[in-house]
Amino acid sequence: MIAALNLPSFLWLWKIAAWSMGLSLCAYGLLGVTGAWLLVSRSAHQPRPWWLRPLHYGIGGTMVGLVLLLLAIGIVGTLGHFGSLGHSAHLPVGLLVVGLTLLSAWSATQISPERPWARSLHLGTNLVLLVGFICVSLTGWTVVQKYLP
Repeated sequence: MIAALNLPSFLWLWKIAAWSMGLSLCAYGLLGVTGAWLLVSRSAHQPRPWWLRPLHYGIGGTMVGLVLLLLAIGIVGTLGHFGSLGHSAHLPVGLLVVGLTLLSAWSATQISPERPWARSLHLGTNLVLLVGFICVSLTGWTVVQKYLP
């Protein structure tokens, strides 16, 4: 067990977390739109804009970075405030979201005609990730209430 840090306030940290979570959810929504566009254009054998796939990858990479930032903030903030981890269901749900996000990103890099399973894994992971984001948002709201005066 690590002793709680005697810092004036972690409010600045939670503000960064709130913005990161909001931007992560926004990125997830944009990924859904661009991913659907990619899938429809592929299924209908229509040409797609040259910038669509790089945009989808860029937004995905940004979301991975935001989710990892949220993980770091959660660990630092909780250890700093309480001195230990595991005070709520938010930790396991958050770790699940991190794992799903990384699995989704990895599976995206595997999509090719030689690996037809990768597209299904990517899409399925993202559907489960939606449930994960809902759960982490709900448990996160409960955690935030502990830190507010």
